[in-house]
Amino acid sequence: QVQLVEAGGGLVQAGGSLRLSCAASGGTFSGVAMAWFRQAPGKEREFVAIAFWRVTATYYADSVKGRFTISRDNAKSTVYLQMSELRPEDTAVYFCAAQVSASGMSYYQQNRYKYWGQGTQVTVSS
Repeated sequence: QVQLVEAGGGLVQAGGSLRLSCAASGGTFSGVAMAWFRQAPGKEREFVAIAFWRVTATYYADSVKGRFTISRDNAKSTVYLQMSELRPEDTAVYFCAAQVSASGMSYYQQNRYKYWGQGTQVTVSS
């Protein structure tokens, strides 16, 4: 059983930065990848970024490319999301997700991920 705990959300002005973290407990994470999703009020949950655990590969949603950076610390079983140049439209609850086994699903698809965190609120004021 993997438990994911996010931290680092908060209120920031447009143009500012925040760093989110997501720590996996229940032993050293040895899965395939960890990802970030977000859900804004009244909208569906959407993919933000993914970091693969055993290879150096990351992918981003077009809406955050060039502004957000995902990184991982294997020793700490933790994934980070550095968010810069934040915009009001980035306001959402951000969720961490863990993929633990190989999947043919696109990394955009939520069913690819077995474990989810509880979410952390990010609010960007204009």
